[in-house]
Amino acid sequence: MSSQDQTPPELYASREPIFPRRVSGWFRNLKWGIMIVTLGIYYLTPWIRWDRGPNLPDQAVLVDLAGRRFYFFWIEIWPHEFYFVAGLLIMAGLGLFLFTSALGRVWCGYACPQTVWTDLFILVERWVEGDRNKRVKLWNAPMSARKLRLRMTKWTLWFLIAVATGGAWVFYFTDAPTLFVDLFTLNAHPIAYTTIVVLAAFTFVFGGFAREQVCIYMCPWPRIQAAMMDTDTLTVGYRDWRGEPRGKHRKAAGAENLGDCIDCNACVNVCPMGIDIRDGQQLACITCALCIDACDDVMTKIGKPRGLIDYMALSDEPREREGNPPRPIWNHIFRVRTMLYTGLWSAVGIALVVALFIRPDIDLTVSPIRNPTFVTLSDGTIRNTYDVRLRNKHGEARPFRITVHGSDFLHAELEGSVYESVEVPADTSKLQRVYVMAPPSSEPANSDRTEFRFWVEDLSNGERAYADSVFNGKTN
Repeated sequence: MSSQDQTPPELYASREPIFPRRVSGWFRNLKWGIMIVTLGIYYLTPWIRWDRGPNLPDQAVLVDLAGRRFYFFWIEIWPHEFYFVAGLLIMAGLGLFLFTSALGRVWCGYACPQTVWTDLFILVERWVEGDRNKRVKLWNAPMSARKLRLRMTKWTLWFLIAVATGGAWVFYFTDAPTLFVDLFTLNAHPIAYTTIVVLAAFTFVFGGFAREQVCIYMCPWPRIQAAMMDTDTLTVGYRDWRGEPRGKHRKAAGAENLGDCIDCNACVNVCPMGIDIRDGQQLACITCALCIDACDDVMTKIGKPRGLIDYMALSDEPREREGNPPRPIWNHIFRVRTMLYTGLWSAVGIALVVALFIRPDIDLTVSPIRNPTFVTLSDGTIRNTYDVRLRNKHGEARPFRITVHGSDFLHAELEGSVYESVEVPADTSKLQRVYVMAPPSSEPANSDRTEFRFWVEDLSNGERAYADSVFNGKTN
């Protein structure tokens, strides 16, 4: 073929409508269960109450942006403890690597939000318009009053789901019952309405129209997953050595040479991605395993062994071609790569739990004022100024005493207080300006820098915390 006849492959293909057929089976039931659980968690969690005491929010899960706090049942994360969130994100990434290396794109097939909401939208579509054949017929039919009515009904239900999805999201950022009333009385902040509209629009388009296009063209994971998988990864595949040559006419001459596949296309008709798993591994396959349910149902009806399409590993293919059974599933799941991911995942999780239990109930951070670095008073005293942020994580106000240690010549004075103590309100932080001073004849006054330590003591129970800092200044 000449170079003039060669055309570059298309990087994007226009979407062709896909009408997945209803199927029943173990994997379909598993997907239903995961859908119910995940959607239930997403929609209902903001409404769960959790008593934290007076003056604190009673929403179990709340991202309090105004108060700069994240509440998760009995756990409270402060802004300076963002490493907990970072740790959870690392665990999520390692978990994704672990499941992908063991079971392929199992996340995409069962728990990805795009998959879950697309499944929900397809369920509504099937309920309104009927199963695959009826939907195909309706799609190809000319516009009529019935077709318009069915479409409007379907789109209305999609829209309600999309609005509920966007609404549930904003409930995580403020008190859900209060915001619910404000939304319907038009008293909510414009940002709440804007967020709901944007999320509802994306849910409506992605779940109702884009569907598999999001997985193929927008999501980067199909292109990353290859680095996480190897020949021992269990993924959905077709046993071509058993199914080929395929054929429908079982009673015709030469039918005894046909494989188990009767070319019924049941696996294609149920696939939400519109692919044929018999063509081999494909980037578009999300390993939802609905094709396994469809094929097993057909194999049972024609009296053939189940498993023509199944979760399988490429490393077992030579064994099965020779008539030997595949290795046990545990040999594929528990191997060096997956154990390494499991170990890293567990280490991060244990570290977060330990950090959660050993963190103190009081805390402080010190910020020296650098403009000016120090001030020389009229009597020759050197004064440094510091902003000390005190954090009280208790449910009631506590008196905190601030002292300095590290040099016998340094002493501290609190702005606005004649005492060494200051009261910090319950479950909040307070910025206190502190002056640290040294007499003119002291050792620090004749040194450029002197290291010392701020100590904060909870006068209610004696709990202490500290932070190191530096005293600057020198006299002639």
